[in-house]
Amino acid sequence: MSESLHLTRNGSILEITLDRPKANAIDAKTSFEMGEVFLNFRDDPQLRVAIITGAGEKFFSAGWDLKAAAEGEAPDADFGPGGFAGLTEIFNLDKPVIAAVNGYAFGGGFELALAADFIVCADNASFALPEAKLGIVPDSGGVLRLPKILPPAIVNEMVMTGRRMGAEEALRWGIVNRVVSQAELMDNARELAQQLVNSAPLAIAALKEIYRTTSEMPVEEAYRYIRSGVLKHYPSVLHSEDAIEGPLAFAEKRDPGVERTLTTVSYYAFEGFNSGGSPDGVCPSQCRLDWRCDCGSRCLHRPTRLTAW
Repeated sequence: MSESLHLTRNGSILEITLDRPKANAIDAKTSFEMGEVFLNFRDDPQLRVAIITGAGEKFFSAGWDLKAAAEGEAPDADFGPGGFAGLTEIFNLDKPVIAAVNGYAFGGGFELALAADFIVCADNASFALPEAKLGIVPDSGGVLRLPKILPPAIVNEMVMTGRRMGAEEALRWGIVNRVVSQAELMDNARELAQQLVNSAPLAIAALKEIYRTTSEMPVEEAYRYIRSGVLKHYPSVLHSEDAIEGPLAFAEKRDPGVERTLTTVSYYAFEGFNSGGSPDGVCPSQCRLDWRCDCGSRCLHRPTRLTAW
């Protein structure tokens, strides 16, 4: 890995530190490298959560490296398969990413943070999209993601004038999850990451999948969509070992004891059922891929063991 990125693995948590001179700005080469990191994180079954932060205490990232731009790097340069900063255009990442914003997040740096699932920021953090002042637009997600969070008037002011928003204001508007002191930033981000590790990974993957595919749908249409069987993770989680073990552990007042991994399970690899089952793996009530069964109530023919495909 390049000198611009420092990677640390703490169990199932990956920490990525962007470390570049002049405000942790990102050129195309660094963006490609970040994309490789995030794609490897996506595909590594041992990793569950990623934290992205910047080196130092002043800049999370100032965004696109304007020095590289002055030397000929075009705004529409190829920044890699993950888009700018390696994350802004990965749309099939079913693991959570936390942006630990340690200072200024300007331009593409702000867009990188917006592409994360959670933002924990230091109290000295500041956010801005100043691209219009430079004759370009925040097209690495800023002009697309920010309107999903803020009212139009606030979005217009930020993207058209480049005005800065401080940490406390960002918290009030719901852009960030937490504001903490600089000294507490990484510990707080790691605490959040551990909380995510304690949740079932298949459930988190299903949640991200549902958010991603239904956010623009009316609620009634979204209900039909998620129960249609077309989603990858949602049907699987209903019949996963976690779905069986979790409620059982709750009833027995203990922590879930299953080893949780992000595994897609096959509905048809049944080796027996916990109620009215059939040893040949055929549900006697013809259960469908839904939380309700043809027997008319919550399905009691869930498999006791599932085999991954």
